[in-house]
Parts: sequence; structure tokens; C-alpha cells
Amino acid sequence: MLPTSFPSFPQRSARRLVALAILPLALAACASPATNSTAPTSAPAAASSGQMSVGLITKTETNPFFVKMKEGADKEAAAKGVKLVSAAGKFDGDNQGQVTAIENMVTAGVKGILITPSDTKAIVPSIKKARDAGVLVIALDTPTEPQDGTDALFATDNKQAGVLIGKYAQAAMSGKPAKIATLDLAPGISVGVLRHDGFIQGFGITNTDPQVVCSQDTQGDQAKGQAAMETCLQKDPSINLVYTINEPAALGANTALKAAGKDKDVMIVSVDGGCTGVKAVKDGTIAATSQQYPLKMATEGVDAVVDYAQSGKKVTGYTDTGVTLITDKPQSGVDSKDTAFGLDNCWG
Repeated sequence: MLPTSFPSFPQRSARRLVALAILPLALAACASPATNSTAPTSAPAAASSGQMSVGLITKTETNPFFVKMKEGADKEAAAKGVKLVSAAGKFDGDNQGQVTAIENMVTAGVKGILITPSDTKAIVPSIKKARDAGVLVIALDTPTEPQDGTDALFATDNKQAGVLIGKYAQAAMSGKPAKIATLDLAPGISVGVLRHDGFIQGFGITNTDPQVVCSQDTQGDQAKGQAAMETCLQKDPSINLVYTINEPAALGANTALKAAGKDKDVMIVSVDGGCTGVKAVKDGTIAATSQQYPLKMATEGVDAVVDYAQSGKKVTGYTDTGVTLITDKPQSGVDSKDTAFGLDNCWG
């Protein structure tokens, strides 16, 4: 989706992180459904205590990506002497839950809100109300549409994450004709569009290329990934390359491929870099994944809110929190790190 393709991004190579206990993935996220609280129940206490508070609103609470994000925000808030007020949707895509959380946090008097938007367009009016009330709003991981719907964005370059695995897959195919299945997120969600488009670009084709024989949405969910792969195999049993929005979808795809006796003949590439995903790269289930760093997003987000509260200075624009291709089968011309690095820096 062009409005969210981060036109200001420079070309980047993946950042190396020092020894953070960092949590892969996907996927995409980054995108597996869960049932969670939709309102920050501790918000009134934050307002009455006199302690400065920072809000964190994630898509869900149980996805390991967002668990690590909250862990990073909690730790940094404690280090800065501020209170973290957190909330999440009931599932990935629960816009109303996020709207309610924003309203509650503004009423509670938070100085800033860090948010991973579930519906990147529908949430913008609620974010505008918060910004009009003097609250700094920073998107983490997923940009709003338009991107300047928030004051700033701290995120993986999701387009580059896709490009890396696309380049890797193209090199690993070694000139063999590809029959590609893309297991995507959901229509119109910017993180999914960016990763998909990046993969297509990195592989050197277009979405209308006849090598793309099947595309299915998975919502980043493992069971839906399995069902999507089953559908694609029914459509074209000769599929030999699978792109997935995240690692849960990749593991679901692998289950379907195993059941069809095709798991040894099909390459799977993915995005996220969670510990389960990196282990799947290590054991050969996934050929390569692009690792991102949710703890870093949250830590830098909390710091930006605290700085705003203390100095009045608002952070703006895009901050790239890094992406690294993880594989134990490197390909010439594609920068990567092995699974030892991936496991040292994974999450979940």
C-alpha cells in the first residue's frame, strides 16, 4: 500500500544489537489472535497517584511479540521512574478495543501513548483526539495510514524485512522455476502489505507474475496458516516456495506440507525472529526469517515520552529499530546472521 511504504526510508542493512535479552515473529508481526483485556484498568490509579504515566496499547496481550514489547516498556518505565499503563485488543484487528483504551488513557492523564494499531486507518481519528489533547502518540511496529497520523513511528522497516527474504529465496532457488504461495496477513493492514510487497520486490517479480500461483490470508495465525496452505496445495500441488507473513503462519504451512508429504520439497521463508521461529530455522523447517526487535521499539518509545514530558520536545518521523536476516544456509550477495545470533536476540 503506497501511502505506507515509508518513502523517507534510506537503504539499510540490518542492525546489530548488543546483548539485549530480546525476544520473529511474524508476523507481521506480529499478528496471531488472542483474547485479552481491552481497557487499561490501572489508568485511574495512575492519574490519582501523581506519578507520570505512559500508555502502551498493543494488538493483543498473549502474542509473544507483544509480550516482549510490554516487557521492554515495563522495564524502561521502571528505570525512568514512571508508570506504565497497558491495554490490548481482544484480537488482532480489534479497533474498538484500542479506541476505548485511548479514551481511557487520555482521561487518566498519560503524557504519551505507544500503540501498535490494529486497524491502521480506523484508529486515526481517535489518535487525533489524543494528540489534540496534548498527548504524544507514537506508533510501534505498524504505521498508521497516513503515517503522520501519529507523532512518530518506531518500527522495523517491514518492506526491507520482506526484501531480505525475497532476495534470499531467489538466490536459494538457484535458477529453478518457482511456484510461489504467499500466506499473507489481511487486506489493507500496512505491516502485511509492506512485508508481502518487499518479498515480491526482493524476489524480482510482480504480484501478477505467473510464478505466484496462490495467495491466501492467514491473520498471522498458525491454524489459519495450515488451512491456507491446504487450499494452495489443492490449487497447485507443485508449489515449491512459500512466503509467510510470520512464523506461526509458517509453522501452520509446514504442518499442511507434512501431511501432504511435501515438506522436504518446499522452501518456507518468513518474518519476525521469535525464538520459536529461529528454532524452526535451526531445524530446517523454515529456510530463513527476518528478525525484528520489539523490546527496542518499546524502550525507545518510553524514552521519547519521558523526554517530551521533561523538555516539551516531541519526537517526529520514523526511527528504524533494525532487521536481520537469520539463516544457517547463507546465500551469496544476501547479508545474514546464523541461528546462534538469532537465538541470542530472539523473543518469546
